[in-house]
Amino acid sequence: FIGGLLAIGSGLALGREGPSVQMGAAAANTIGRLLSLGQADCRALLAAGAGAGLATAFNAPAAGAVFVLEELVGRFEARMVCAALGASISAILISRGILGGQPDFIVFHQVLPEAIAKQLFFVMTGLMTGLLAVGYNRTILAALRLADRLPVSIPVRAVLIGGLAGLVVWLDPHLAGGGDWITQAAINNTISWRIIPALFVSRLIFGAISYAAATPGGLFAPMLALGALSGLACSFVAQILSPDTALATTPFVIVGMASMFAGSVRSPLTGIILVMEMTGSSDLVLPLLSGSFAAMVVAGALGDTPIYEALRLRAATGRR
Repeated sequence: FIGGLLAIGSGLALGREGPSVQMGAAAANTIGRLLSLGQADCRALLAAGAGAGLATAFNAPAAGAVFVLEELVGRFEARMVCAALGASISAILISRGILGGQPDFIVFHQVLPEAIAKQLFFVMTGLMTGLLAVGYNRTILAALRLADRLPVSIPVRAVLIGGLAGLVVWLDPHLAGGGDWITQAAINNTISWRIIPALFVSRLIFGAISYAAATPGGLFAPMLALGALSGLACSFVAQILSPDTALATTPFVIVGMASMFAGSVRSPLTGIILVMEMTGSSDLVLPLLSGSFAAMVVAGALGDTPIYEALRLRAATGRR
C-alpha cells in the first residue's frame, strides 16, 4: 500500500489496480490460511481476492469477476465463478459505501452511426489500436530489458526514474500519473488532433520507464489512456473518410480503450466489461466487440505475446 501510494503519488505513469490486485490476493490468501483451508480453496480465494482488488480500483464489479476467470485461472467453473462474484460484490459494496458509485469517467450519450459502412469504422479503430497495442507491449518489455542492463541497483534505478517523473510533473502535470485526465479529455474531445501523436509517444515512453522502476503499480490505467488517444485519432480519420456524416467522437474513444486492452492483454471480455462499467456505455456492445476482435486479430497475426504472459515468462526465468 505504501509503495503504491508513493510510486503513483509521485507522478509515475502507473495504474492503481496493480497494488489493489496484489493486496486483494494477499488478504484473501491470508484469510484462507487463517481458516486452515486446503490448497485448492486458498488458490480460489487468492484469485477471487485479486479480482476484488481490480473491481475496487475501477468501481467495476463484473470486470473484476471476469478478470479472475479469463486472465488468472483461464477457465469457467461454478466454484470459481461463485468465489469471484462473491469477492467482487462484497468489495464493491464496501468501496461504494465509502467512495460512492459514480463511474470513473463522465460520458454523455451520443448517437451511433446506423449504416453498416459507418460501423466498419470501429473495425478500423480496432485494427489501428491493435497495431499500437503490439508496440505498447514491446516497448514495456524493451524498457525492462534495458533496465536490467543498467549497472546500478534497483533502488538507484528507482531514484533515477523518480527524478525523471519529478521533471515531467514540473514541465506538464497532465502527462504524469495513471492518465485518467487524458482519458476524460479524449472522451470530451478537448484534445487537438495536432498533439495526439506527441502525447501518445510521450505517454508510451514515460509509462514504460515508470514500469521499469520496479515499484508497485499496474498497466491498466496507462494502457486505457493510450487506447483513448488512439480512438480519438481514429475518429478524426473517420470524419475525413466520411465528411458527409457527423460522427460522434466518444464511441471511438471508448472502442479504442477496449481495443488497446484486447490487443495488449488478450482478454477481450475483461476489457469490454471494464470499459463499459467505467464509462456507463452499455449501448456500445457491438462496436466494442468489433474493435476488440480486430485488435486481437492484428496482435495474433504479428505473433505478439500477451503482456502478462510475457511478464510471467520473464519472472519464470528469474528476470524482473
